[in-house]
Amino acid sequence: MKIYFYEVKDYEVGFIKKYSEEYGYEAAFTEELLSLDNAAHAEGYDAVSTLGFSRCDGKMMELLAKNGVKYFSTRTVGYEHVAVKEAKDCGISVFRANYVSSNVADFAVMLMLMLLRKCKVSVCRALVNNFSLDEMMGRDLRNLTVGVIGTGKIGFNVIRNLSGFGCRILCNDKFPNDEVRQYAEYCDLDRIYSECDIITLHTPLTAENFHMIDENAVQKMKAGVIIINTARGALIDTEALIHGIESEKIGGAGLDTIEGEDGICHVDIKTRISSKQNIFYLKQFPNVVYTPHIGFFTEEAVGQMVESAFKGVALAESGAENKFEIK
Repeated sequence: MKIYFYEVKDYEVGFIKKYSEEYGYEAAFTEELLSLDNAAHAEGYDAVSTLGFSRCDGKMMELLAKNGVKYFSTRTVGYEHVAVKEAKDCGISVFRANYVSSNVADFAVMLMLMLLRKCKVSVCRALVNNFSLDEMMGRDLRNLTVGVIGTGKIGFNVIRNLSGFGCRILCNDKFPNDEVRQYAEYCDLDRIYSECDIITLHTPLTAENFHMIDENAVQKMKAGVIIINTARGALIDTEALIHGIESEKIGGAGLDTIEGEDGICHVDIKTRISSKQNIFYLKQFPNVVYTPHIGFFTEEAVGQMVESAFKGVALAESGAENKFEIK
């Protein structure tokens, strides 16, 4: 079995070598994104693996199939960048990554605490030796109501984490989980918007929930609400978020992902000019904590994401039940 890895980061190389040896698969890799210009590198390989910024449309799948590729794996949990139907039409099975969800859940709660205790302002003041308490009073999480939108693996871990703080928790999901009910109360989105001091997003991006946090949703929220997004940037209408912060309707935002982050996320742009005006404008607010999509980024998770590429193929080859395959 041969796998060609595109879009490989330096921190993945050791894991690719480790798991190619453990699984007995031949692996080659490049740091280049998969494109029509370099797809031929995978000719003669059984599988191709990428991260989230490569070209993975229908035309690409046709070309990969022509080159003999049977399996396509994205080393990410989200797969909206992959033309799954077109891949299947070409006879290519598609897999996604799976990793322990506690890392993103912990990160989301960290962002809540940072905003409640004004950590960004405190750290910036300390850099210029301002150690005063002026305007630094925070709030206790235990006295607040938190709304969790999406109660899958990550959302459930967020809820379980929050339960230790003693706060009230409301949640929403198309597919309620009975295990969640011991910690939180399911309700509709309007109730979450009207009652919650903090709202945190943990749902995949779909056509249905694109810009679910828009001007209308923001107007339904409590004054001073804190919004956390460690899921997908396009769940939030960026213009609505900016307007909400400027008007002080939104009291703070913890953003590990922002709409239009391609070209910024995981890139050192140095002194290059960027057209991503909204991102640069958002991150300058004192009550916005922006991190460049690193909630997942732990040693454990990276290893699991790389191994997922091998596991998905191995399970497919054996005909066993395959939790990595996108049906």
